[in-house]
Amino acid sequence: MAAKIRKTLCVLLVSFVLYVLKNKTCTIISYFRAMNDSPQNPLGNRIIELLSKSGKEKYNYKQIAAKAGVFDRKGRDTVKQIISDFVNAKILFHAGRGKYSINPKYLTKENTGKNYVIGKLSISKNGAAYVIMEGLGDEDIFIAEGNLSNALHNDIVKINVFPARNKRRPEGQVVEIVERSKKQLVGVISISKGIAYFIPDNPSYRRDILIPGRLLKSAKTGDKVVIQITDWVVGTRSPLGEVIHVLGKPGDNNVEMNAILAEYDFPLAFNEAVEKECEKIDPAISEKEIALRRDFRNITTFTIDPADAKDFDDAISYEALSNGMHRVGIHIADVSHYVRQESAIDKEAYERGTSIYLVDRTIPMLPDKLSNELCSLKPHTDKLCYSAVFDLDDNAKVHKEWFGRTIINSDRRFDYDEAQEIIETKQGDFAETVLKIHDLSQKLRQQRFDNNAINFETEEVRFKLDENGKPIGVFLKVQRESNWLIEEMMLLANKRVAEKIGKKISRFKEVKTFVYRIHDEPIGDKVENFKNFVAKMGFELKTGNRKQFTQSLNDLLEKAKEKNEYELLSKLSIRIMARAVYSTDNIGHYGLAFPYYTHFTSPIRRYPDLMVHRLLDAYLHDKPSVNKYQYEELCKHCSKMEQKATEAERTSIKYKQAEYLADKIGQVFEATVSGISKWGVFAELKESKCEGIIPIKRFDDDFYYIDDDNFTLIGLHTGKNIRFGDTIKVKVTEVDLQKKTMTFDVV
Repeated sequence: MAAKIRKTLCVLLVSFVLYVLKNKTCTIISYFRAMNDSPQNPLGNRIIELLSKSGKEKYNYKQIAAKAGVFDRKGRDTVKQIISDFVNAKILFHAGRGKYSINPKYLTKENTGKNYVIGKLSISKNGAAYVIMEGLGDEDIFIAEGNLSNALHNDIVKINVFPARNKRRPEGQVVEIVERSKKQLVGVISISKGIAYFIPDNPSYRRDILIPGRLLKSAKTGDKVVIQITDWVVGTRSPLGEVIHVLGKPGDNNVEMNAILAEYDFPLAFNEAVEKECEKIDPAISEKEIALRRDFRNITTFTIDPADAKDFDDAISYEALSNGMHRVGIHIADVSHYVRQESAIDKEAYERGTSIYLVDRTIPMLPDKLSNELCSLKPHTDKLCYSAVFDLDDNAKVHKEWFGRTIINSDRRFDYDEAQEIIETKQGDFAETVLKIHDLSQKLRQQRFDNNAINFETEEVRFKLDENGKPIGVFLKVQRESNWLIEEMMLLANKRVAEKIGKKISRFKEVKTFVYRIHDEPIGDKVENFKNFVAKMGFELKTGNRKQFTQSLNDLLEKAKEKNEYELLSKLSIRIMARAVYSTDNIGHYGLAFPYYTHFTSPIRRYPDLMVHRLLDAYLHDKPSVNKYQYEELCKHCSKMEQKATEAERTSIKYKQAEYLADKIGQVFEATVSGISKWGVFAELKESKCEGIIPIKRFDDDFYYIDDDNFTLIGLHTGKNIRFGDTIKVKVTEVDLQKKTMTFDVV
């Protein structure tokens, strides 16, 4: 009997090792589940067989269960677990909100007969098209223009991969558009001989679109418009489209800002259903509602925000306790009280995912009545909040915590400069309270860095605009102690809320599904390249373990300030980091050094925070755990929308930088080399932070090649070189507002 057990264990161990080698992302638990609930198990085997025969179709877990003949609740739960394990094992892929499709390599031979893969299509400005295979490796597949079918840049496509020939780059042909990357396109109307064409602004969209006269709306030649594709017959080069918004003439500030929003598929206004629903919200706070909440209206409370802020979604209260403790309340606008799940407002907020902050305007996630009125924690007004309240000792250690619904009445609205003046002069309104919270925040900040958090001090470009939105000056927004005061209090609330739900305090406690803000470890290859690069600059980066890495990176950045190289190395170090995202699978936040972290403090402008408020309240009232798979899809959507908003914000900055330099052609500026590529050398002007390119053709005094390891452009015969981080003088030679590009020449 013992020998039989040992033999079984050996077989399992060998199988486990082989499985992990094949799929490193799978956990031990997923492995053993997959052994029980996958092809060796009749139900798992049946699911794969049914989905493989369905080919391109996408299904949610209920549809998959139904196809497998499972209709009871317990059986559906089993199907959910099998789906989870298959996703971990990359047998299934997420395919939209709550839906799944099978990995193409598991498709049955009868269903395919060909080598199909799915991936994102990337079309460069010069027309070269490639697909990265989704989950099947990192090798890109070349798609000739004649094999693109009706696919556009960034579409998710299904392709037939041709048999390899003489070790050349693999090639393929688009056979299906799985998912369009864009709902709408932005560009200019051109009418010639009675025929109207739409020419996209983005050069990666290389097809002119024919607009029938009846679908032109009021657009005229030269107008910038937003269109959607209405029809595209396979085999024809140009699709048909319809104008859905006429933005106006290119170059106008409002036109260009709205064009940026439309380019990233953000709506230009709230729909009628949202506006009507918003009008019906009763602004009055009833005595019955107040009785359900903890009352902080008589406790000293204030907000600190940017001078131009309109929505105040967080406030801080303070009271000194008789036992020497400090009770600090972090009060967050109770958006969930006003915005009910599945309402029109909620659905619209989810689709937007976040507020967007362009150079000259904010596009809110919620309508103005909510974001700037009902939910904004304005002073001297009763406001409903969801709060995290902590009793801290003099060393900022938490001794007691409480989470729940509250009502507050803020005593004072500070902007950051006003709060900073109090910190520096020790005088002003509520100075004693502000200084005490500042002292606690400084201790919290030091604790983070002692625990190996990474210290990134970012600078943000800001523009001084005239009455027409034209930039007439550039300045940098720098973080100071008043910013850190708010930051540390918000971090404390976010961290403790995540711990409250996610931390397993006993083996009997169920860890319920929750929304976390996660940040993975730095990217290995990039870390080594960065380490080698900074070594050549005289800095040491230790990468032996997390503690060594974070401490040496912080030391490196601190020393870089003395050599005026901080900005350069800070940007480079950010590039080696993974991107923070939302997920129901908690892996902690590497940069902050928090094992548990979420976003709880900004539900006016971030949808994940609204989800966190709802989940926290439900779990505090002993409600059952929500569906993990559904919430993981919500997290992925929110991460995607956050990234799109960031790109839109950067694009608006790029446009304003180009506009700022448009009347400075021929002027000379001091710049820092910020990048080197085969196209040329990128340089960032020190004064305005405008970045442009010096085309490689401008370096005509030698044959130049790129030393990738040293981020350097080197002249073959002269040895003359330009290295990343070098200070050079450049002359502005060309500015293209529509492409948002700036071209320089070396002086």
